[in-house]
Amino acid sequence: MPSVATAAINDPAAGWDRLWRDYLLDVGVIFAVFALVGLVFMLRYRRRSTDEEGDGPPLSKMAAVGWVVIPVFVFMADDLFLAARSWQLWNWYREVPADRLEIKLESAMWRWDFTYPNGVQVTNELRVPAGRPVMLRMTAIDVVHSFYLPDFRVKEDSMPGRVTYLWFYPQKTGEYIATCAEYCGMMHSKMFGKVVVVPPAEFAAWYDAEAKKVADAKSATPGG
Repeated sequence: MPSVATAAINDPAAGWDRLWRDYLLDVGVIFAVFALVGLVFMLRYRRRSTDEEGDGPPLSKMAAVGWVVIPVFVFMADDLFLAARSWQLWNWYREVPADRLEIKLESAMWRWDFTYPNGVQVTNELRVPAGRPVMLRMTAIDVVHSFYLPDFRVKEDSMPGRVTYLWFYPQKTGEYIATCAEYCGMMHSKMFGKVVVVPPAEFAAWYDAEAKKVADAKSATPGG
């Protein structure tokens, strides 16, 4: 199971984190600017006596246009920048790397059934190698489910009669939770599993051993 070059892969999880950071920074700066300007205006132009009536200097046409156009330009430029970054990230989610491990996922109340390319089937525990993108082609046999991997920032619906997909890029070994993010019945809260990321050599050994079990079981079956 060879790994792929990190530089060739646009990891959606890293892109999602950067975009979220930019959104928080953007909202924080806007809040701070408006709060500061509002505070200055409240203090500087506050009413100092009960009979005081406010007035303001008349604006020229150019000044009036400037007070409208400049803020609109600044906010639109900011919004368009974030929209472009969002669109770029969306493309990363849709463009699956060519050198991937592709696994079928069949969702059902209340379990996740995975089938590897060699025919090995597991339920609720997906074992994958570190350093290689993983793509799931998903469908469901009963109702709509939503496969969610919060650590990898991916979530996609699996539906009866339709094939959807998602991909993620496991880079560090460990165990990561997988859960259903779409209410699918009384036991919805119990519909969870895990993704186990292991070193490539360990995954290859497990993968071959499980394939041998499948072959042995098939040969032991009459007519197999």
